[in-house]
Amino acid sequence: MDGQVIRHRGRLLAVTALAAALVLTGCGADDSGTADKAVAPAVAHGDAAQRDNAAAAPEVAGEPQKGGAGQAGTGAPDLRVDQRAIIYTGSMRVQVDDVDGEAREVSALVTRSGGFIGGDQRRSAGADAVAELQLRVPAEKFTAVVDEIAKRGSQQSREISTEDATEAIVDLDARITSQRARVESARRLLARASSITDLVSLENELGRREADLASLEAKKRRLADLTALSTITVTLVGPAAKATEEKAESGFLVGLKGGWKAFVASLTVLLTVLGALLPWLVAFGVPVAALLLVLRRRRKAPVVTAGVSAPPPVPAARSAP
Repeated sequence: MDGQVIRHRGRLLAVTALAAALVLTGCGADDSGTADKAVAPAVAHGDAAQRDNAAAAPEVAGEPQKGGAGQAGTGAPDLRVDQRAIIYTGSMRVQVDDVDGEAREVSALVTRSGGFIGGDQRRSAGADAVAELQLRVPAEKFTAVVDEIAKRGSQQSREISTEDATEAIVDLDARITSQRARVESARRLLARASSITDLVSLENELGRREADLASLEAKKRRLADLTALSTITVTLVGPAAKATEEKAESGFLVGLKGGWKAFVASLTVLLTVLGALLPWLVAFGVPVAALLLVLRRRRKAPVVTAGVSAPPPVPAARSAP
């Protein structure tokens, strides 16, 4: 009887343990499924966010190239050459056979390029003729026009210089904006003036601010003109024209050479003056010298009067003892 009870209890414990194991296994499966269901959306959201970031990355990386560094909000200057304001200035000397004919061809070339002739000076005529033209051409056609002019004859010299005016224009824009705000502020104050004194004072201040604004705008227009139209000074010379003057030298030997030339020139002038005065000295100097010699001899000769004897000498008086 006791053995049956013990075996019955053992089976009951085994069934209970098995049931507990099954319950625990089911709970673990439910928990893991729930966790998987909870984590899945987060993972999916993270993958979507990662994909969005990856898709946006090329746009961010390409932003400076697409919009340039000068876009609003970036704050960095635009370093691209095509976005900068460059002032081109050039001068060249070309020897040609027909100065007048080539000057007309150059003028026509500039007109076709969209520019104009800023100045035209002609000297002499024939084989030694010289024509100096000041050309204003669009900046984008500067190099092409210079090369075309050089092909029209024998190029003797060429000098080209550039100046970056980007920062100056940006500074002028900022100053103009600020000055316009100051002008508007003065106008508002002038509209609310309540006395003659305030009215006169505000009118004077408004006039000064408007004058400063006009000066800044004129500077900007000047820079805009220089950047839009480049300046080329072209000198066309004939076959017999003098060659280009050499650049000025400096140094001790150059100074010594210049001093010797000045001394020789001064000595030449002095000898020229003496040569011019010599005939006058001979014509008037010899008679004058002879007359002075005769007068000096007469002063030295004793004067004797005829029939009158000189009185005897008077003895000197003696003093009493």
